[in-house]
Amino acid sequence: MLPTPEQVKDYIAGGLACQHLEVEGDGQHFFATIVSDAFEGKRLIARHQLVYAALGDRMRAEIHALSMKTLTPAEWKSA
Repeated sequence: MLPTPEQVKDYIAGGLACQHLEVEGDGQHFFATIVSDAFEGKRLIARHQLVYAALGDRMRAEIHALSMKTLTPAEWKSA
């Protein structure tokens, strides 16, 4: 069964403290906007690795594709 955007949101939130989290998608392809203090001082690849770690094996087993915008709270506020 394909995951819903709400399930993907719950997966991310379960492994990463987020100040803001939005997920859109069609069951296979998802786009997430993620705001977290954990991204502070990290490059884009390290931010994405934190999200992939939160998703764990679901990234390989359930989620076909995930595009994401990863921001610190300060970046989110000024966007």
